[in-house]
Amino acid sequence: MLRLFVARKLSVDPRRVVGPEVDVDLWDDELPPSRTELLARVARADGLLALLTEKVDRELLEAAPSLRVVANHAVGVDNVDVPACTARGIWVTNTPDAVTESTADLTWALILAVARRLGEGERLLRAGRYKAWTPTLLLGLELRGATLGIVGLGRIGEAVARRARGFGMHVFHTTSRGGIPLEELLARSDVVTLHCPLTAATRHLIDARRLAQMKRGAILINTARGPVVDEAALVVALESGHLGGAGLDVFENEPLVHPGLIGREDVVLLPHLGTATHATREQMATMALTDAARVLRGEPPQHPVNEVHP
Repeated sequence: MLRLFVARKLSVDPRRVVGPEVDVDLWDDELPPSRTELLARVARADGLLALLTEKVDRELLEAAPSLRVVANHAVGVDNVDVPACTARGIWVTNTPDAVTESTADLTWALILAVARRLGEGERLLRAGRYKAWTPTLLLGLELRGATLGIVGLGRIGEAVARRARGFGMHVFHTTSRGGIPLEELLARSDVVTLHCPLTAATRHLIDARRLAQMKRGAILINTARGPVVDEAALVVALESGHLGGAGLDVFENEPLVHPGLIGREDVVLLPHLGTATHATREQMATMALTDAARVLRGEPPQHPVNEVHP
């Protein structure tokens, strides 16, 4: 019988999705398997449902001689060596449409939280330090009339832009295909939000030089991938007072967070919650499982990242 290794507990029962013809080997835990355990499990697998924590590299592919499909429970595939999979005739799939609206919502939650200093206000109340309303208490950035700069205008970036119009913001974007130059976007934007994939070209795209190009007092939001931002440089930019704050849902060495960010009042930190709604996580799991089962049955996947020829 065909075997599918599912590398994490999901929001749906994988056996109900893939059907009786596929034997599901489920890692039924909230935490990922160790590398040793992962390599041992894929050695017997025809398919792998991976999360961002599973690095699908040449070592893993060599350990899995029967592997025919890597179904990534994410839209990004920076954890997968796609060319190596293609060379071995292994399909790689992702979940592109499922994540758009929930991630855009979460991006706006961060924009609002940082701009209006919501974390600071809640901590003030919980600590019993709120004594009276005052006209100068926790003044923040008014978004109406402010400028939003979107780095990467894919599905999520476009969804963020749609929401910005409802706030009366001016919107600029930059991509590898158009928009305004990144330097101009950084200089003009009151809020910069990142929605580009993680590639060799975008790793540390926002470094010390780029941070210095941002408008003084501007806010940086990252719901894309952690390594797009040089966190050490971000800490320096915040400590110097050049930036007005940051909202981060992803981190350079996730799950670790740079210690210089932890104690800052002007930073909102979230544990990778961009797609964390019941509906989105169920849709992501169903899409990944369905594509894995299709490939194992000899059918092409619905959401391929690469192209595999028989």
